[in-house]
Amino acid sequence: MSEAIRPDDQLRLFIERIERLEEERKGVADDIRDTYNEAKSQGYDAKIMRQIVQLRRMEPHDRQEMAAILDTYKAALGLG
Repeated sequence: MSEAIRPDDQLRLFIERIERLEEERKGVADDIRDTYNEAKSQGYDAKIMRQIVQLRRMEPHDRQEMAAILDTYKAALGLG
């Protein structure tokens, strides 16, 4: 029969797991930053690329709604 994990051991395991995941997240964030820098060095606009990534994450109906609201605001301000 296996012995139950003590609460203090369980807490330590959770903390260690979180620390590993945080380190992985930092590594991924560094890779993303490096990719944007590489694209920028090839002449692409990283700011626009970030906006495109954000748009691609959105559901189509949310994207359409945002575009409609943006058009309404631009028209109200005489921008377009």
